[in-house]
Amino acid sequence: MTQSRADFEARLRQIGAERYHDLHPFHDLLHGGGCSPDQVRAWVINRYYYQHSIPMKDAAFMSRVEDPALRRQWRSRIEDHDGTDRNEGGIRRWLRLAEAVGLDPDYVASCQGVLAGTKFAVDAYVRYVREKTLLEAVAASLTELFAPKIHASRIEGLLQNYDFADDSSLSYFRNRLKEAPKDVAFGLAWVLDQADTQEKQDAAAAALIFKTDVLWSQLDALWGAYVEPGRIPPGAWCPGQGLALQRAS
Repeated sequence: MTQSRADFEARLRQIGAERYHDLHPFHDLLHGGGCSPDQVRAWVINRYYYQHSIPMKDAAFMSRVEDPALRRQWRSRIEDHDGTDRNEGGIRRWLRLAEAVGLDPDYVASCQGVLAGTKFAVDAYVRYVREKTLLEAVAASLTELFAPKIHASRIEGLLQNYDFADDSSLSYFRNRLKEAPKDVAFGLAWVLDQADTQEKQDAAAAALIFKTDVLWSQLDALWGAYVEPGRIPPGAWCPGQGLALQRAS
């Protein structure tokens, strides 16, 4: 039976309440100041792979959209990450965070040392958006519904617990507090409009669950390699690699 608009939105929000990666123990460790400098660096390196893949995901989505209005709306997401003449973009801001934690930004941007588990999860998301229906692709992006809460918690926790944290190094998260609401307002309304049958609603909900699994899997890979049991797989970043020159001396 097709749910009402309000009930379907509540269903999507419940998925986030139960499955969003703010519930993962790594975030408690990070935000509470329990991460070592190398664990923070491992997180920055692996999360960068996700950040740098998002514009490619959005470009893949736009290449399939025939409606110019939808393309115009979606284009700002790429600009938010890649930057414009007036906006340095989220990728540059993330590399500034990398430098603040003692990493060479060029090393991070090379994506060397990224965990295989991170790559598999992120690449699966890009492929999902490229191959699934437009409804499923947009629904998968609705994890943005839950992002402002984790960004606010992250800013507060990092500022309280880590010497590297300041307005410059945390500018990525501060900007997402402004950028994400406009994206999610459009994306949520579009999904609620388009998912007008039970089959479409089920597909959209499954897409959102898939995306929460993508985010959770990245943290599971990070936890297994750098926290507990702490077995770094072959080819992954090892402490001491890719440090900024001033920190390596």
